Amino acid sequence: MSGETVRLTVAQALLRFLAHQYTERDGERERLIGGCWGIFGHGNVAGVGQALLESGAEMPYLQGRNEQSMVHAAVGYARQRNRRGTQAVTTSIGPGATNLVTGAALATINHLPVLLLPGDVFATRPAEPVLQQLELPHAADISVNDCLRPVSRYFDRIWRPEALIPSALRAMRVLADPAQTGAVTLALPQDVQTEAHDWPEEFFAERVWAIDRPAPDPRAVDRAAAAVRAARRPVVIAGGGVHHSGAEEALADFAAATGVPVTETQAGRGSLRHDHPQALGAVGHQGNAAANAAARDADLVIGVGTRYTDFSTASNTLFADPGVRFLNVNITGSDAAKLAADPVVADARAALTALTGALASYRVADAYRASYTDAARGWAAVAAAATAAPDPAARPGQAQVVGVLEEVAEDTDVVINAAGSLPGDLNKLWRARDVRQYHVEYGYSCMGYEIPAAIGVRLAAPDREVFALVGDGTYLMMPTEAVTAVQEGVKITVVIVQNHGYASIGGLSARSGGERFGTAYRFRAPDGTFTGDPLPLDLAANAASLGLDVYRADTVEELRTALRSARSADRPAAVYVETDPDAAGLGDEAWWDVPVAEVATRPQAVRDRDAYENQAGARRHYL
Repeated sequence: MSGETVRLTVAQALLRFLAHQYTERDGERERLIGGCWGIFGHGNVAGVGQALLESGAEMPYLQGRNEQSMVHAAVGYARQRNRRGTQAVTTSIGPGATNLVTGAALATINHLPVLLLPGDVFATRPAEPVLQQLELPHAADISVNDCLRPVSRYFDRIWRPEALIPSALRAMRVLADPAQTGAVTLALPQDVQTEAHDWPEEFFAERVWAIDRPAPDPRAVDRAAAAVRAARRPVVIAGGGVHHSGAEEALADFAAATGVPVTETQAGRGSLRHDHPQALGAVGHQGNAAANAAARDADLVIGVGTRYTDFSTASNTLFADPGVRFLNVNITGSDAAKLAADPVVADARAALTALTGALASYRVADAYRASYTDAARGWAAVAAAATAAPDPAARPGQAQVVGVLEEVAEDTDVVINAAGSLPGDLNKLWRARDVRQYHVEYGYSCMGYEIPAAIGVRLAAPDREVFALVGDGTYLMMPTEAVTAVQEGVKITVVIVQNHGYASIGGLSARSGGERFGTAYRFRAPDGTFTGDPLPLDLAANAASLGLDVYRADTVEELRTALRSARSADRPAAVYVETDPDAAGLGDEAWWDVPVAEVATRPQAVRDRDAYENQAGARRHYL
């Protein structure tokens, strides 16, 4: 060690450190922190803000409009980079910091890395309370940033400059660890940010965090191979871990070699190209009939990189075979052990490669392969009919919007969505043609994710066209990052689907005793209910006021033209389309547990409770 030091503030030192952190997997190295989003206030403007000004190109800065959406943008970037790189987000203390909580929860739930750098209270406590300080009589060391503890995979408050070195190193380890990653928070007291310290030069040396591929234990592979050979109707459920591992090709090889069909969760969509012979598509509550039929009949479910959320398992009603067993491949031991499975704790690509080798000469029975192939062919016909638009002059239904977008989009384009009724339609209908084409955030299903995530994806993959699909309810929650897309020249296309309310929750309310109460965007009627005329919202005009080029579409053909124009443009754009509320949509192919009032005076709720109890009886614990 040279013993040489450099005198910098804590904020300056942190940014210089971050600029020299890299990840490496399979011989490919890339920067771990690709840039820093920020909105400045009194809690970070003189610290991290000043340090970003000095850092220049060393730490690229992006100006956001909403703290939550900045996290969404960083998460979109991280997902597109397969978790090998992410971005940082800095905010002031107070409401700026607490606005991070939703984005942090989304990142941690989805196992996606993001670095949060909120300002914090004075460490030296020169006066109390300072502006936006939370006062608790029983605890002087708690600030509003402690709200971030339960949604962070690592949290520390840097009370002294000396504490930055070990904490920063721990933070990078968590960000780069595929089994532990999520939101990482380094809370920075505003006076400490500006405090100078003599830092060892070694702190700023390039550091590479290796993302290894843990191999499965040979005994676990032998047990897994024996379980597959003993099964008559095995099925794979591919989750987001397939993408994070880059295991798509290994999965395709496994499926082709063994004939085992592959279903996919929302996060795992695109694990197989839609026309792969073993591809059955989406499984679970929002899944399709073919995939769910295979899951119901399966005697062995092979989960690969999935957390088995309630949507994927249809609230533990989907896997109906009395003797069904589970074999789970996951890099995280807690997920690998779910549903009383025989776990294979390993990297997905390494495990699939080993399992394919162990199953040489094995193939499912011809009758089973013919059965799921026929089911897949039947579902393809149903989906084609749902997305077809025989009258180009008619107003499209939402399924037809999906169909027209699929027609216009090229294989390398990315389609982003997170909430509303669109995730269900996309999951059932979209035919993924590239491993990165389908990007639906459904771990947290956060309204407002789509537009900022689209910016993050485009920053991570500037050669791809990106479409952010939003309903009117989602658009109204968080449209402002469109300004950032315009400011930075980040070409995205926002597709605004106008259906005058919360369509997804409206439909759920109608089936669970709520009678669509409070879910429509309408004026009050004389009886006080929201059943009057639709609100006179012009979201297209709003999008234009934010700087987007806007294309309006009232018919199927106008939608097709608008999408093509927006895609070929060189500026951020919005396509605004009114949908036909009476167009028939596809029903659910599996149940989802949403409890209904056990006691009610309204007849609809009583009927819905009876239906709920009939369905709930199928729930089971898999032991």
